Amino acid sequence: MGNFLADKVIAVTGAGRGIGRAVALAAAAEGASVVVNDYGVSIEGAEPTSDVALGVVKEITEAGGSAVAVADDISTMSGGQRVVDTALGEYGRLDGVVCVAGILRERMLFNMSEEEWDPVLATHLKGTFTVFRAASAVMRKQGSGTLLGFTSGNHQGSVAQANYSAAKGGIISLVRSAALGLHKYGVTANAVAPVARTRMSANVPMELKEIGEPEDVAALVVYLLSDRAREITGQVYTIAGPKIAVWAQPRELRAAYADGSWTPEKIADFLPGTVGVDPMPMLAQLQAMARAAKAKERPNA
Repeated sequence: MGNFLADKVIAVTGAGRGIGRAVALAAAAEGASVVVNDYGVSIEGAEPTSDVALGVVKEITEAGGSAVAVADDISTMSGGQRVVDTALGEYGRLDGVVCVAGILRERMLFNMSEEEWDPVLATHLKGTFTVFRAASAVMRKQGSGTLLGFTSGNHQGSVAQANYSAAKGGIISLVRSAALGLHKYGVTANAVAPVARTRMSANVPMELKEIGEPEDVAALVVYLLSDRAREITGQVYTIAGPKIAVWAQPRELRAAYADGSWTPEKIADFLPGTVGVDPMPMLAQLQAMARAAKAKERPNA
């Protein structure tokens, strides 16, 4: 076992499988006591069971680490609070939370139902909020702590995952808001956009040229939870196998000013050639995929 997170207490949601499990195991291997949260659902959000969380706790304890399971649904305020309360009750403090839990319900926007929209936003976005909210109250009093949200490159948009993309974009804004609001209390907030082989990535309808394993993601998370990263906040990192990238902060690209008031006609004459547009990389990729499909080739990404 290492000591990158020695004496820290870390809570991980969605920790029963995939990336969440890898994060929990890696944190424990680096000396952290771990709260393993997983509601135990399938990727479609059904069939809850506590067995997966208990299984990861068993792996950690058999390796000489310390862990406790929490099977609560973090899409509820009480569930998010229980994750934090369990850390405090078992270990007396909470140094970091990692919100990995998520589900998928894919559908084209024009066919998506409320029943397909609400659970995805509840698990990803609200589930991050409930844990962040409860954890930040503790960390503010401690004067230290790390909040880590999990987003996706699909925050740029997705053909058949408007719910998932909206949730992942919301997590980025939540992380940036947390970073701004909690900086003076010594609390950091960042997001990770992983590309790794998991139950979710298995359904991607293309070959990903840059993809790694859950353990790659866990290594980045352990670093961001450590004291070595205490000055890093408000950032979004992608990790895809050997690649690590940081996403740009949102900012105005171009601006222009009118003489007098704007009218629709004045904007129509002015905007295209002066302010212009910022091309969508995902749209260009989608068009390339369409061309590849027409040529009966498997698209790459």
